[in-house]
Amino acid sequence: MNRGIATFTLDYGKCPPWLFERMVKLGREMVRALVAEYGPDEFIKRISDPVWFQSLGTVLAFDWNASGLTTILTAALKEAIKGEEQELGIFICGGKGKTSQRTPEEIEKWGARLALPEGQAEKLVYN
Repeated sequence: MNRGIATFTLDYGKCPPWLFERMVKLGREMVRALVAEYGPDEFIKRISDPVWFQSLGTVLAFDWNASGLTTILTAALKEAIKGEEQELGIFICGGKGKTSQRTPEEIEKWGARLALPEGQAEKLVYN
């Protein structure tokens, strides 16, 4: 994969609800297709690549200034896979604003629900 640096201006606007809903619907189908074809590890590898992540956000129609793409795209993907996390093998925790402060709790909740080995959830929280 090609790597690079992208610089964007900061946008203080909000994602319109109609756009967010579309991002969730298309994101759901894209995640399902990618995981079915390549597996959850490859999906995580791909969204970890900043260029691929930015491209996914643009494909899902979030295309103005790109400021805010990380939080909006992550929120859309989190909403898109809600209820299918275990089936897909992907768990998205955290979010924007006050939701970000609950990230450790969400990780611990998933750790307990998945019966992760002793101390594994705590390590994820630390990271």
